[in-house]
Amino acid sequence: MSNPDTFTLDKQALVQSAYRQMDAHLEESGYTLAQKLALTCRILFDNGHDSGLAGQITARAATPGTYLTQRLGLGFDEITEDNLLLVDEDLTVLEGSGMANPANRFHSWVYRARPDVNCIVHTHAVHSAALGMLETPLQISHMDNCVLYDDVAFVGRWPGIPVGNEEGEFIASALGDKKALLLAHHGLLIAAASVEEAVVLGVAFERAARMQLLAMAAGDIQPIDPQLAREAHDWVLRPKRNAIAFDYYARRSLRGGRNTDVLR
Repeated sequence: MSNPDTFTLDKQALVQSAYRQMDAHLEESGYTLAQKLALTCRILFDNGHDSGLAGQITARAATPGTYLTQRLGLGFDEITEDNLLLVDEDLTVLEGSGMANPANRFHSWVYRARPDVNCIVHTHAVHSAALGMLETPLQISHMDNCVLYDDVAFVGRWPGIPVGNEEGEFIASALGDKKALLLAHHGLLIAAASVEEAVVLGVAFERAARMQLLAMAAGDIQPIDPQLAREAHDWVLRPKRNAIAFDYYARRSLRGGRNTDVLR
């Protein structure tokens, strides 16, 4: 039976009660960092972020100034925990074989500028890229997308291939203190506190872009109440909720024996 006392509580009290239950009952992801990063590549591939060899995904490693990333020449759907590279800020390979994507240089700039960021996702997901072709910022106007509300920067100028220090400085500056960035004529960037958060935001970004294009084709997008949008943003973007969302996306990617080679 339900507790009748809860029917006398206001919304904020119920939200706080839900937070306490989440903290008590939801568990952190049990994957290693390498497994989480490899799974991230597969999850994002499955959710529309494939663009051949374009895009990079990185996560800070234990030693300061180092991070894990995928090897240049492999698609997101080919990444496993065993073929990831450990590199330093200069992209020198410290562990693993092959080379990192030279475009990873701007990741080093973002990590330097943002000590709160532990995982970066950059992809050319098709709907997000289409918005960039229109030089149109991402609009958050639906509850499902509020995880990104007031957290997406936009630049309408394409800086060219991001392999120079100039592009690294430009991108890090354009991102500012936001968790996401849409680069016109290029793609999206996620700068997250954890791998799990990066996956949640990456999936949400591309879905929001697709919804926006559908809505724009039908009429004018109407804004949502800012206070309610911030409330929804904070409701979803909690570490333990991100962890169980990540685990769900991982299960979906691994279901039916597909992508089982990612964990090896």
